Amino acid sequence: MTINVLTTNAVDLQRLLEERKTTSVHIVEAYLAQIHRYESTLHALISPAPRDQVLETAKARDEERQKGQIRGPFHGIPIILKDSFVTASELGMSTTAGSYAFIGAKALKNGAITQRLIDAGMVILGKANMTEFAGMKMTMMMPGWSAHGGQTLSPYVGKIKDNEKILGHSWAPGGSSTGSAVAVAAGFSPLAMATETIGSIVTPATRAGLYALKPTTGVQDTTGLYTMTEFFDSPGPMAKSPADVRVLSEILLGRLFTSSQLGSWEGLSVGFLDPKVWSLSLDLCTQFEGTAEQMIDEYEETVSALRNGGCPLKYSVNCKDPSDLPTTILPIAYWDFRNLCIPRFIDYFDECSVTSVADIVEFNKENSEKALPAPFVEQNDLEGAMIATEEKEKIDKLKQDLRRAARAILDDLFDKEKINILAAPGDSPLCVHASAAGYPVATVPIGQLDYNGRPFGLCLVARAGEEETLLRFMAVYEKIAKPRPVPKF
Repeated sequence: MTINVLTTNAVDLQRLLEERKTTSVHIVEAYLAQIHRYESTLHALISPAPRDQVLETAKARDEERQKGQIRGPFHGIPIILKDSFVTASELGMSTTAGSYAFIGAKALKNGAITQRLIDAGMVILGKANMTEFAGMKMTMMMPGWSAHGGQTLSPYVGKIKDNEKILGHSWAPGGSSTGSAVAVAAGFSPLAMATETIGSIVTPATRAGLYALKPTTGVQDTTGLYTMTEFFDSPGPMAKSPADVRVLSEILLGRLFTSSQLGSWEGLSVGFLDPKVWSLSLDLCTQFEGTAEQMIDEYEETVSALRNGGCPLKYSVNCKDPSDLPTTILPIAYWDFRNLCIPRFIDYFDECSVTSVADIVEFNKENSEKALPAPFVEQNDLEGAMIATEEKEKIDKLKQDLRRAARAILDDLFDKEKINILAAPGDSPLCVHASAAGYPVATVPIGQLDYNGRPFGLCLVARAGEEETLLRFMAVYEKIAKPRPVPKF
């Protein structure tokens, strides 16, 4: 049976496996063939798993299935992990967060989420490229670039335009989870794992025409996972369908989201922000040839389609700007990175050549030809984190104030407008509020720019613990929305 890797989702693959119409080996071979065809162009993967080992794992899953030993709902289904998820060295993949300083680091055991996916019977095809250290290296470093993995390219747009801005239209679909998004969109895998700090899932997913979810911050075991911060970060899935996101979320969170299957608007109410107000600044994204106008028009067409389809909604609602939040993000990010995240990441390895942020900075200086190549020759964020002097008590107060303020802004809006989902363009700063609040965020696709084919979509936010609310919306939305865009190779 031929598998269309660009359109087939994981739930469909699982159905074929259950009906004995295909095997995990056949499925894996189809995705490996697609990787072989296009990886040299897209650079989505930083560390492919050894082919023989992957096929051996797929064969083992097939044998388990024949014996009735089904580990989970995605038994024998392929997945790609962002290069922040630690994999045991015996699996044949590195874990570097995109940094040359971690090449050669060895781990005897998988990170908690990696192991959870393996225990559920999934087959890891490789590690996805990412913005190096999720962006904590150089201010305005372009998304999807790392010293170790190079520049990931969009399967929709291809070559990056000269002098493009950090979130310009020709960039691979945002970052820092760039390779994860590109891998799913390009048919390298039906599923990928990513992480979100502030837009690190939202932007790549919408720019790859994907469905995705960042669960509530702090509800998953992130042992053996590189995160830029403890305060903002949360891992989550990317996929081509809401059903895939739901099932993978059930595996990750250990919860069944049964009502998301019902396909009903009952109990949902969505507030849509004004896209003329909620958009990216020109400092981040220059608009070309009607791009802003098209995204606004199709956003409003989507609102109309949802209203006509029975979705309870309000358009438009007003929300305070992120500039109303009480503190900047950088002091928290610097402190967490230096004092929590990097030490925990390094400690998880059994062998590692660096022991601190200062070691990483020095390594990059000593190996500048590889670690600091033009045009990304600076490491001012690494250096800033290295010398940050804030006391823990001050940072804890900043975190408390920021979380309290962000939740107050969103909760007041939810209560005032009697909504349980807040929606905005994917190209907007709504993810700042969501990350500061620690609330779950989802994405759904809308369309593609006439300018260059780059996809765009919606960003959706709900209260803490309300992942099921977002999953329910996604499931019904898919029935009303246009089909998600598919790359044309």
